[in-house]
Amino acid sequence: MLSIDDLDTPAILIDAARAEANISRAQAHADSHGLKLRPHIKTHKLPYWAKKQVAAGAVGITCQKIGEAEVMADAGLGDIFLPYNILGRAKLERLKALHGRVTLSVTSDSRETVEGLAATFTDTGHPLSVLVECDTGMGRCGVQTAEEAVALAKIIDQARGLAFGGLMTYPAGGRAAEAEAWLAAAKQALAASGLACERISSGGTPDMWRSGENSVVTEYRPGTYIYLDRYQVAKGVGTLDDCALTVLATVVSHPTLARAILDSGSKALSSDTLGLPDFGELLGMPGARVTGLSEEHGTVTLSDGAHVKIGERVRVVPDHCCVVTNLFDQVHLIDGDKVLETLPVTARGRMG
Repeated sequence: MLSIDDLDTPAILIDAARAEANISRAQAHADSHGLKLRPHIKTHKLPYWAKKQVAAGAVGITCQKIGEAEVMADAGLGDIFLPYNILGRAKLERLKALHGRVTLSVTSDSRETVEGLAATFTDTGHPLSVLVECDTGMGRCGVQTAEEAVALAKIIDQARGLAFGGLMTYPAGGRAAEAEAWLAAAKQALAASGLACERISSGGTPDMWRSGENSVVTEYRPGTYIYLDRYQVAKGVGTLDDCALTVLATVVSHPTLARAILDSGSKALSSDTLGLPDFGELLGMPGARVTGLSEEHGTVTLSDGAHVKIGERVRVVPDHCCVVTNLFDQVHLIDGDKVLETLPVTARGRMG
């Protein structure tokens, strides 16, 4: 069996036991609060973990791109949600083919998107479920008012090859109460218009832990919870000891007492900090932080007695694990220093 010492750097390490514990913890929380869990695979992009999540009790999975969904369908995942506006003939034809293979649902926030879906999906015996995307404070996609949600839901409901599937949102971080009020008002407005809304889907790992039994939300789409990262730790979701993903790197230079250089730059760690002041920290070295990135170099600032040596191999906890996963062709599942398995990241780089 290989050990971590046998791996070249940079490389992604996944502590398998930590990832499985994170899956179990989130599923237990969802079950205890009457929520359905539909994990977002954007974090791991691996059928291996998607199957583990479903086996633990998830009702299905979430993918952001058709290409990701195709990979998951090829691997046998049978219930897939695509919370994205699908436009253009090429994508719609692929979506139709996917609809013939799995239980599929999508979202829309405009008449134009619905018209494209309605022109493509015409089988009344096998309608496509379409949820209305709602902007509950994120300021991204989504209808802006409950009235707009009702109007679009009616258009979906009247399209013979479509079925109104409910409401979907990605709430602004820390504003779950605002999203809750928005969605509750929209559900009431739909009921007043004679439209049942049995599914209300929300996302975001941090806010999932704040959901209660009386929430109008029926399902959650967390992604990062399986691996966790420094951003999630900063939000109180877990500790560094709960983080399953690290990047194995080598110290290639040590120009000053306070500066060391890793062979992991923006192509390995990503410059996406989600607002944190640096790009990562060395596991087990609180005083060693990645404070700068160029393409092939990661600058580590050493303080509080932290020290490293040239040639030393270190493990970096990144700020945002989802984008880091997309940078590597494979990940290594580990148990301590042992490499259990090496898996290709089959859904990475799927842009369409």
